[in-house]
Amino acid sequence: MDPTTLKLIHILSAILLFGTGLGTAFHGMASNLSKDVRAIAVANRNVVLADWLFTTPTVVIQPVSGLWLALEQGWPLTSGWIVLTLVLYAVAGACWLPVVWLQIRMRRMAEDAVAAGTPLPPLYHRYFRIWFALGWPAFTAMVAIVGLMVFKPDF
Repeated sequence: MDPTTLKLIHILSAILLFGTGLGTAFHGMASNLSKDVRAIAVANRNVVLADWLFTTPTVVIQPVSGLWLALEQGWPLTSGWIVLTLVLYAVAGACWLPVVWLQIRMRRMAEDAVAAGTPLPPLYHRYFRIWFALGWPAFTAMVAIVGLMVFKPDF
């Protein structure tokens, strides 16, 4: 593959991954702060859908295109910035996997509450706090990864 095309795929995938993460976090947070159970149910449904449509494919595309780029460019996979990028990607993934599980359960609880005309159960709020807390290390890791990809520090 042409290296410029590969780089474009990698960059667009990174933008989509980062943007979807920020967008779903904002949408989920704003709806939960509204305390409107119907809005929360819709937001949770859309957050789960966005993760399947956008985040999941980019989670695969990023390491594949990144490693392919490294090999194409002749960057040693043992370069400090590449190793740190992979470690941070694993941290983000370790946060994202439980977030997906939480989002699916939160969606179900919110839909059940709407159908029954009841408030969200206490477990929902506990899951939301965990969801929120896991977002910070994942976001921080992704910001650091972008910085490492751009600057490629020599260490």
